[in-house]
Amino acid sequence: MPYVEGFGTYPFGEEWLFDAVVRSYLPVLEVARDLTMTVTPVLADQLEDAGAAERLRRFLVDWRIGAAEADLHDIAAEERPACAAERDRYRHALELLDAVGGDPLAPFQRAAEEGRIALATSAATHALLPLLATDAGLRLQLDAGIRSHRRRFGWDGGLWLPECAYDLGLEWGLARAGVEWFCVDQSRHEEPLAALRPVATEAGPVALPIDWEAISWLWDLAGYPSDPAYAQFDGKSLRGMRLWRIGGGAYDPAAAAAAARRQAEEFLAAVAARLRGYAAERGRRGLLTFAIDTELLGHWWSEGPVWLEAVVRLAGESGVQLLTLPEALERHQPEERPLRESSWGEGRDLRTWDSPEVADLAWAGRRLELRLLGPTELRRDGVPVDAPEWRRERVRSLLAHLALNRPVGRERLADDLWPVLDAEAQSRNLRVTLSYLLRVLEPGRGQRDASFFIRQHGDNVSLHPGEWLSVDLWDFDEPDGEGRPRLLMGSRLSVRVG
Repeated sequence: MPYVEGFGTYPFGEEWLFDAVVRSYLPVLEVARDLTMTVTPVLADQLEDAGAAERLRRFLVDWRIGAAEADLHDIAAEERPACAAERDRYRHALELLDAVGGDPLAPFQRAAEEGRIALATSAATHALLPLLATDAGLRLQLDAGIRSHRRRFGWDGGLWLPECAYDLGLEWGLARAGVEWFCVDQSRHEEPLAALRPVATEAGPVALPIDWEAISWLWDLAGYPSDPAYAQFDGKSLRGMRLWRIGGGAYDPAAAAAAARRQAEEFLAAVAARLRGYAAERGRRGLLTFAIDTELLGHWWSEGPVWLEAVVRLAGESGVQLLTLPEALERHQPEERPLRESSWGEGRDLRTWDSPEVADLAWAGRRLELRLLGPTELRRDGVPVDAPEWRRERVRSLLAHLALNRPVGRERLADDLWPVLDAEAQSRNLRVTLSYLLRVLEPGRGQRDASFFIRQHGDNVSLHPGEWLSVDLWDFDEPDGEGRPRLLMGSRLSVRVG
């Protein structure tokens, strides 16, 4: 759930949060048992806001219950059962909310205190951890996220990686923060049944591969939520009630509930068969880690809470034992095997968040991170440089960009530094700023002499790594898969010459 508290633009404004509370969180927490849920700091901050809680109740009474009651008088007779079901759904949500004094965070706390669920935290602002530019950024994301969670719920060591994004070595940063387990998606790199056993990392935290085959039974375009009997997400009345079914015609709540319960039985039968197959092949019990967005159940898929209730109720008699992740780790021994870069995004890699198509977003995040964590520092023979050119912000920004991205094209570099200027002005500014930076790095260099520290090959510009220049963000010990030096996360950008 992104940060939408205080914003009201449909469909991505505050009502997105409110609908998630009343259609997903409250009904899911009412039936949840032996499950693990993540409450991100971003979500918890919004739910804890007193003003948001007041607006949530008003939204529920006026714009959901009131709207349903008004619709009942304006719609066709065959649509009234659907509208009545919507009204009753929202009335029950109001009962659940009032039972905890109107505090939408309290149901999570109560379910955890009763031992029905385990709660995990996440990064402070849902940052993609492998793409952070600095170690200070990683520490800040983890420390703030964990402290936020511990203050509200306590903490047992679980952390959900935003977007399941993992890269080699991330587990060492997690271990330093006290993380005991996290989830990964290794479906791109391993055969399907491998996901049914946890991974022991050298750093200490246990990685739990999510089982994408089981997840796809819900998440695939042809998965359970696409059943023709179910309510259309976007088939709403003018007042926001879901009155029509995916297969066309008026929505039948009873038929939809029956379909959800049938699919719950199918799901449990498939899970049991998958676990039996693993045990027969591997000679040990398997652990199937099934992970989905909570908002799928109820907000996006109206019948999701009905499906979940049936899964929880029927699991035991279906031969499936539900466990929280902390309980599961007590019963399932992890095995040592390598992890590889991954996410649960498109391609199961990081391209959704770090590719040419989204370069402006990726580099905007890096720029903000560096700006937050402090100024770029330049030292010559251990003494801070204070040349007039170095006092120019664009010179310091240029050096930071070159340190973070080697090599980088001139056009992209200029666009990153001066995004609001036209191409001609960008090129001119880059040419002048490069000359300033060369004066700072090599004050004794002749005007026509080639630079030792900055190399320009064709369209590319790069810092030259060598014994006379060191950057605390670089680590040459472990090149990536393409032979390039891997960035070492550092507490600040410190460049040393001489």
